[in-house]
This record gives sequence, C-alpha cells and structure tokens, in this order.
Amino acid sequence: MDLVNKRILVTGAGGFIGSHLVERLVELGGRVRAFVRYNSMNNWGWIDTFPKERKDKIEIFCGDIREARSVDKAMKGIDVVFHLAALVAIPYSYISPSSFVRTNVEGTLNILQAALDNDLERLIHTSTSEVYGTAKYVPIDERHPLQPQSPYSASKISGDMLAESFYRSFGLPIAIIRPFNTYGPRQSARAIIPTIITQALNRDVVELGSLHPTRDLTYVEDTVDGFIKIAESPNSIGEVINIGSKSEISIKDLAKRICEILGRKPSLSIKDERIRPKNSEVERLLAENKKAKELIGWEPKYTLDEGLEKTVIWFKENLSLYKPEIYNL
Repeated sequence: MDLVNKRILVTGAGGFIGSHLVERLVELGGRVRAFVRYNSMNNWGWIDTFPKERKDKIEIFCGDIREARSVDKAMKGIDVVFHLAALVAIPYSYISPSSFVRTNVEGTLNILQAALDNDLERLIHTSTSEVYGTAKYVPIDERHPLQPQSPYSASKISGDMLAESFYRSFGLPIAIIRPFNTYGPRQSARAIIPTIITQALNRDVVELGSLHPTRDLTYVEDTVDGFIKIAESPNSIGEVINIGSKSEISIKDLAKRICEILGRKPSLSIKDERIRPKNSEVERLLAENKKAKELIGWEPKYTLDEGLEKTVIWFKENLSLYKPEIYNL
C-alpha cells in the first residue's frame, strides 16, 4: 500500500510515538487526521510544538475514543487507521484499573466497530511487549505466551484479542504491531529513560525502582518505521509483529550508560515506591525480530548509543518541560 494521498487517522496523535508518526506520515504525503483527546484548553499534545507549516497540513479531530459516536465521526472518509491511543502508565494501572479497561479495552472496541462500519483498507492496532510478561524463553517471538502481570498489561492483551477476533470474525484488515520499549524525544516523564536523564541533569542522586530487570530498547524513529512498513505491506494483515532490537540491557547498566553520555556521576538509589509488586515486575524482555525482517523488511537502524545520544540532546534542550523532583506514576 502506498500511503501517498491516503486519508489516514492516527489516534493518540498528540502523544510520544503518535506525534512522531504523524510527522512521518505528513512527510510521506499522507492526508492525516490527528485524533487528540478533547480538553477545554484545546491542547493538542506534542502537535502544539510543531512548526506552523507542518500543523497546517494536519486535520485535528478532538474527541474521546471511549465515546463510540466520537470515534465513528473521526473515521468518516478514512482509508487507514493507526490506533495508538491508550493509557500506558503501569504504576497508575494499580491505582485506577477501571480507567485502563475503559480506554484500552472499550476504546479499542469502539475503534474496531467503527472500522468495520466504515470499510477501511487497513487498521494497525498498537500492542506492547508488556503483554508477554517475564520471558519464559528468549528471544521472545510472537508465539510466546501472554502473561498479564499488571492491569495495564491485561487491558492491552484484551485489546489485542478483540483486534484479532475482528480479523477472524469479520475479515477486518488488521495488523497488530507489538513494539518493545520505545524511547526518544518527547517521551513522558513516567518512562525509565526520561526518569534517568532528567534526574541526572538536576541532582546528585537518581532514584529508581528495581535495577536488575532487562529491557529491549528501540529508538522512536525505528518504531515509527515499523508502523509505516506494517501499513505498506500486504503481508502484515492478520499478523502480530514484534518491533524490537533483539538486544537487552539492565536498568542499572542503562542508567550508567546514560550518565556516561551526560558526563555526570550521580549515585543510584532504590526507592520502594518505584518498585512494582513482586509478581508484577517483568524481569526480562528480549525481542525476536525475525518475523519483522522477513515479513515487512524492517530492522532497527539506530544502535542504543546512537539513540541515547540523540535523546539526551533533546532532553537537555527541553528540560524545562519536565519535573524531575516528582515521581510520575
């Protein structure tokens, strides 16, 4: 599928990955409708930071994916949907699990139903590596068991299963992208890399949770490239596709690596409030990306050091947007 002149809806368009995806789609010549959550301040998230000439090429739709009529209206006249809108903060899912069900499950159902009613060419549904839980074997391929180790993970598994059911039951042309830990400019403060960078730039102690778990990290431009290739390839329909680097690093070693890039030497401190419940912590994530390479021709272009260096530069320039003194759920 050629995305040039395609009418494209991106949900979660004002967020971290969504905003980067919107930029890429505009560059490719797509006619983008950006679905952002309605708010009385008319805030469009990271899209507000785009230069005027870029914003002028985007149609903004303010609504709420939890409202079926809002979703159906947003999807009128659309060819392709990238569904990224979700609640993603794992610690907050312990406090307010019902909000994750309403957004990540019921919201996804609204997207699927509207897609069915509006005769889409393609729907790309966003999953997460968190659905795998702690690795039972590595590297983790798409056949790995799904393990809901947090309410967030459970809500995303539910959304994935709904998406698969609409493909199998109604022939809806769906592909499921399963990114591992994406990082880069604009990432929210609740994520591990912004947490480390912002604290290391502001204080002598970096407060973290568990230091031993490992993560498979993918730079945001590579993740966006995965979205694009999945949308373009006819081979992706009905498939779940991992987007990951096939390499892992512990949180402790990641913190050391970032501090070396920053030229800082803060001490690391473990804080109980930042530690997940014992049976909820995902101890190890390491992606198998063979399917992505063979099916859609995707592989990461950025090494971890290259991605971290670009990320650090951006955070240094935009540090005032963050509050490192606050623990963000």
